[in-house]
Amino acid sequence: VQLQASGGGLVQAGDSLRLSCAASGRTFSSYAVGWFRQAPGKEREFIAAITWNGGRLDYANFLKGRFTISRDNAKNTVSLQMNSLKPEDTAVYYCAADIDRKIGSAITTASRYDYWGQGTLVTVSS
Repeated sequence: VQLQASGGGLVQAGDSLRLSCAASGRTFSSYAVGWFRQAPGKEREFIAAITWNGGRLDYANFLKGRFTISRDNAKNTVSLQMNSLKPEDTAVYYCAADIDRKIGSAITTASRYDYWGQGTLVTVSS
C-alpha cells in the first residue's frame, strides 16, 4: 500500500487543520493506520491510531481531546482533525499503515508499521 499525507500548512494558535492520509490498494480496509509527528530536533512521537474498522481508537495522552482520528474505507482515507492548535504542535506529520492483524495491540508503536507516507508539515504560529 502507498500512502499520501496532505493538509498541512501554516496556521495560528487556536486554529484547526484537517490532515488526510490517502491510500492506494484495495486491501486498505484491513489496515490499521497511525499518525505520528516529528518536530525539529526531536524523536518521532505517536499521535493517534485507528484499527481497520474504526473499532479501536488510540490517542496520545498529551492531546487532551484536541485531535480526532477517523477513516472512510470506501474512500481509502484516514483523517486527523486537529483543533485548538498550539505552537508546540509544529512538526512534520506522518501517516503509517500496516495489516491490522499483524500489528495487533501495538497500534501506537511506530516500529510496528511497515508503510509510511511522505509527511506533511504543520506550522503553528503564536
